[in-house]
Amino acid sequence: MKRGAAVVGAGAVLALAAVAVASAEGAAAPGEETATGARVMPDFLGGGLWRVFTRLDRRTRLDVHDVSGRDRRVLWPANWRVCTQYPAAGTGLDRRTTVMIGVVRAGETCPPRVRTARR
Repeated sequence: MKRGAAVVGAGAVLALAAVAVASAEGAAAPGEETATGARVMPDFLGGGLWRVFTRLDRRTRLDVHDVSGRDRRVLWPANWRVCTQYPAAGTGLDRRTTVMIGVVRAGETCPPRVRTARR
């Protein structure tokens, strides 16, 4: 009986730690909302594309494109890294907002023209 309580307690501690880490990174926790009720855009820059798909609500309009200039199709999210995002992190998202994510293949660097552009 006590062993089960310890497992539940450890699970609660891990959940609280995950929330604390998300808050410390400045990223919105999934489901977090602003005072107006809008969802908050997390910071995806430099992270993997897979994170975009797992953190955004499934109803969010999403436009993902290759910013390397090669116009490649983005088929497998695990192979891509985020260079640009619109809107900026911390911005409220509503139904009309289309999130635009610019990516390059994992291991490639973001082009200079993209790094200096508005993110």
